[in-house]
Amino acid sequence: MFNFKILIFIYIIFFSPNLMATPKTEKATFAGGCFWCMEGPFESLPGVISVVAGYSGGKEFYPTYQEVSRGKTGHRESVQIEFDSSKIRYEELLTVFWNQIDPTDNGGQFADRGNQYRTGIFYHNQTQKKAAEKSKREISESKKFPGSIVVEIIPFTSFYPAEDYHQNYYKTNSEQYKKYKKYSGREDYLEKMCRQR
Repeated sequence: MFNFKILIFIYIIFFSPNLMATPKTEKATFAGGCFWCMEGPFESLPGVISVVAGYSGGKEFYPTYQEVSRGKTGHRESVQIEFDSSKIRYEELLTVFWNQIDPTDNGGQFADRGNQYRTGIFYHNQTQKKAAEKSKREISESKKFPGSIVVEIIPFTSFYPAEDYHQNYYKTNSEQYKKYKKYSGREDYLEKMCRQR
Protein backbone atom coordinates (compact mmCIF):
# COMPACT_ATOMS: atom_id res chain seq x y z
CA MET A 1 0.00 0.00 0.00
CA PHE A 2 2.84 2.38 0.89
CA ASN A 3 4.57 1.84 -2.47
CA PHE A 4 1.32 2.46 -4.32
CA LYS A 5 0.93 5.86 -2.61
CA ILE A 6 4.47 6.80 -3.57
CA LEU A 7 3.80 5.83 -7.19
CA ILE A 8 0.63 7.94 -7.25
CA PHE A 9 2.50 10.89 -5.73
CA ILE A 10 5.31 10.60 -8.32
CA TYR A 11 2.78 10.39 -11.14
CA ILE A 12 0.96 13.52 -9.94
CA ILE A 13 4.17 15.52 -9.53
CA PHE A 14 5.79 14.58 -12.81
CA PHE A 15 2.93 13.90 -15.19
CA SER A 16 -0.04 15.99 -14.12
CA PRO A 17 -0.44 18.70 -16.79
CA ASN A 18 -2.09 21.13 -14.39
CA LEU A 19 0.68 20.98 -11.83
CA MET A 20 3.48 21.03 -14.36
CA ALA A 21 1.99 23.65 -16.67
CA THR A 22 4.24 26.64 -17.01
CA PRO A 23 3.01 30.00 -18.24
CA LYS A 24 3.41 30.59 -21.98
CA THR A 25 5.25 33.84 -21.54
CA GLU A 26 5.71 36.26 -24.39
CA LYS A 27 6.76 39.87 -24.68
CA ALA A 28 5.05 42.80 -26.34
CA THR A 29 6.62 46.23 -26.79
CA PHE A 30 4.65 49.41 -27.50
CA ALA A 31 5.57 53.08 -27.84
CA GLY A 32 2.61 55.25 -26.93
CA GLY A 33 4.09 58.60 -26.01
CA CYS A 34 5.00 59.20 -22.38
CA PHE A 35 5.61 55.80 -20.82
CA TRP A 36 4.13 56.92 -17.50
CA CYS A 37 0.69 56.84 -19.12
CA MET A 38 1.12 53.43 -20.70
CA GLU A 39 1.99 51.29 -17.67
CA GLY A 40 -1.29 51.33 -15.72
CA PRO A 41 -3.68 50.26 -18.48
CA PHE A 42 -1.61 47.12 -19.13
CA GLU A 43 -0.73 46.27 -15.52
CA SER A 44 -4.40 45.90 -14.62
CA LEU A 45 -4.99 43.11 -17.16
CA PRO A 46 -5.29 39.47 -16.05
CA GLY A 47 -2.49 37.48 -17.64
CA VAL A 48 -0.03 40.37 -17.66
CA ILE A 49 3.02 39.41 -15.61
CA SER A 50 4.99 42.66 -15.73
CA VAL A 51 5.13 46.05 -17.42
CA VAL A 52 8.44 47.91 -17.63
CA ALA A 53 8.93 51.48 -18.83
CA GLY A 54 11.94 51.97 -21.08
CA TYR A 55 13.43 52.91 -24.41
CA SER A 56 13.20 51.05 -27.70
CA GLY A 57 13.92 51.49 -31.38
CA GLY A 58 17.18 53.43 -31.29
CA LYS A 59 20.81 52.66 -32.01
CA GLU A 60 22.40 53.85 -28.76
CA PHE A 61 23.27 51.23 -26.16
CA TYR A 62 21.95 51.76 -22.61
CA PRO A 63 20.54 55.25 -23.17
CA THR A 64 19.62 57.50 -20.26
CA TYR A 65 16.43 59.50 -19.95
CA GLN A 66 18.37 62.72 -20.52
CA GLU A 67 19.82 61.36 -23.77
CA VAL A 68 16.50 60.03 -25.05
CA SER A 69 14.62 63.21 -24.10
CA ARG A 70 16.94 65.25 -26.33
CA GLY A 71 15.58 63.22 -29.26
CA LYS A 72 18.99 62.27 -30.65
CA THR A 73 19.20 58.54 -29.83
CA GLY A 74 16.41 57.29 -32.09
CA HIS A 75 14.78 55.60 -29.09
CA ARG A 76 11.13 56.03 -28.22
CA GLU A 77 9.66 55.94 -24.75
CA SER A 78 8.09 52.48 -24.62
CA VAL A 79 6.63 49.85 -22.37
CA GLN A 80 7.59 46.20 -22.52
CA ILE A 81 4.94 43.79 -21.35
CA GLU A 82 5.57 40.22 -20.28
CA PHE A 83 2.35 38.25 -20.52
CA ASP A 84 0.99 34.72 -20.27
CA SER A 85 -0.44 34.04 -23.72
CA SER A 86 -2.59 31.23 -22.33
CA LYS A 87 -4.47 33.85 -20.29
CA ILE A 88 -4.42 36.93 -22.51
CA ARG A 89 -4.00 37.22 -26.25
CA TYR A 90 -1.64 39.62 -28.00
CA GLU A 91 -4.65 41.02 -29.85
CA GLU A 92 -6.14 42.11 -26.51
CA LEU A 93 -2.95 44.02 -25.73
CA LEU A 94 -3.18 45.70 -29.12
CA THR A 95 -6.72 46.86 -28.31
CA VAL A 96 -5.52 48.43 -25.07
CA PHE A 97 -2.65 50.10 -26.92
CA TRP A 98 -4.93 51.68 -29.55
CA ASN A 99 -7.24 52.95 -26.78
CA GLN A 100 -4.40 54.87 -25.08
CA ILE A 101 -3.07 56.92 -28.00
CA ASP A 102 -3.88 59.36 -30.79
CA PRO A 103 -2.91 57.19 -33.77
CA THR A 104 -3.06 60.13 -36.19
CA ASP A 105 -0.28 62.16 -34.54
CA ASN A 106 3.11 61.61 -36.18
CA GLY A 107 4.98 64.24 -34.17
CA GLY A 108 4.62 62.79 -30.68
CA GLN A 109 1.67 62.39 -28.36
CA PHE A 110 -0.37 65.25 -26.95
CA ALA A 111 1.86 67.82 -25.22
CA ASP A 112 4.95 65.64 -25.66
CA ARG A 113 6.61 66.38 -28.99
CA GLY A 114 9.53 64.77 -30.78
CA ASN A 115 10.62 61.40 -32.14
CA GLN A 116 11.05 60.01 -28.62
CA TYR A 117 7.28 60.34 -28.11
CA ARG A 118 6.14 58.92 -31.45
CA THR A 119 3.98 55.83 -31.42
CA GLY A 120 5.05 52.41 -32.58
CA ILE A 121 4.33 48.71 -32.27
CA PHE A 122 7.56 46.72 -31.98
CA TYR A 123 6.75 43.18 -33.04
CA HIS A 124 8.75 40.26 -31.62
CA ASN A 125 7.75 37.68 -34.23
CA GLN A 126 5.79 37.28 -37.45
CA THR A 127 2.59 36.37 -35.61
CA GLN A 128 2.72 39.68 -33.74
CA LYS A 129 3.51 41.52 -36.96
CA LYS A 130 0.46 40.09 -38.72
CA ALA A 131 -1.78 40.84 -35.73
CA ALA A 132 -0.46 44.42 -35.53
CA GLU A 133 -0.97 44.99 -39.26
CA LYS A 134 -4.50 43.60 -39.07
CA SER A 135 -5.39 45.79 -36.09
CA LYS A 136 -3.99 48.89 -37.81
CA ARG A 137 -5.98 48.11 -40.94
CA GLU A 138 -9.17 47.67 -38.89
CA ILE A 139 -8.58 50.96 -37.06
CA SER A 140 -8.02 52.73 -40.36
CA GLU A 141 -11.11 51.22 -41.99
CA SER A 142 -13.27 52.09 -38.97
CA LYS A 143 -12.92 55.82 -39.78
CA LYS A 144 -13.17 56.59 -36.05
CA PHE A 145 -10.21 58.93 -36.29
CA PRO A 146 -10.10 62.11 -38.38
CA GLY A 147 -6.92 61.48 -40.32
CA SER A 148 -4.49 58.80 -41.43
CA ILE A 149 -3.30 56.17 -38.97
CA VAL A 150 0.44 56.82 -38.69
CA VAL A 151 1.48 54.29 -36.02
CA GLU A 152 4.56 52.45 -37.26
CA ILE A 153 4.89 48.68 -37.06
CA ILE A 154 8.57 48.02 -36.48
CA PRO A 155 10.69 44.89 -35.89
CA PHE A 156 11.83 44.71 -32.28
CA THR A 157 15.58 45.08 -31.83
CA SER A 158 16.26 46.15 -28.26
CA PHE A 159 14.68 47.45 -25.08
CA TYR A 160 16.42 49.26 -22.25
CA PRO A 161 14.55 49.70 -18.96
CA ALA A 162 14.19 53.30 -17.86
CA GLU A 163 15.60 54.55 -14.59
CA ASP A 164 13.93 53.31 -11.39
CA TYR A 165 12.18 56.61 -10.68
CA HIS A 166 10.21 56.23 -13.94
CA GLN A 167 8.90 52.76 -13.09
CA ASN A 168 5.29 52.74 -11.86
CA TYR A 169 5.32 56.53 -11.79
CA TYR A 170 1.53 56.59 -11.86
CA LYS A 171 1.59 54.82 -8.47
CA THR A 172 4.66 56.30 -6.79
CA ASN A 173 3.91 59.91 -7.82
CA SER A 174 0.18 59.67 -8.31
CA GLU A 175 -0.69 63.35 -7.75
CA GLN A 176 1.96 64.63 -10.16
CA TYR A 177 0.99 61.93 -12.64
CA LYS A 178 -2.70 62.91 -12.56
CA LYS A 179 -1.83 66.55 -13.18
CA TYR A 180 0.52 65.64 -16.01
CA LYS A 181 -2.04 63.37 -17.68
CA LYS A 182 -4.74 66.03 -17.48
CA TYR A 183 -2.70 69.03 -18.61
CA SER A 184 -0.91 67.10 -21.37
CA GLY A 185 -4.25 66.78 -23.15
CA ARG A 186 -4.20 62.99 -23.10
CA GLU A 187 -6.98 62.54 -20.57
CA ASP A 188 -9.48 64.81 -22.35
CA TYR A 189 -8.70 63.27 -25.73
CA LEU A 190 -9.13 59.69 -24.49
CA GLU A 191 -12.39 60.55 -22.73
CA LYS A 192 -13.71 62.19 -25.90
CA MET A 193 -12.76 59.20 -28.05
CA CYS A 194 -14.28 56.80 -25.51
CA ARG A 195 -17.61 58.64 -25.73
CA GLN A 196 -17.54 58.33 -29.53
CA ARG A 197 -17.08 54.55 -29.53
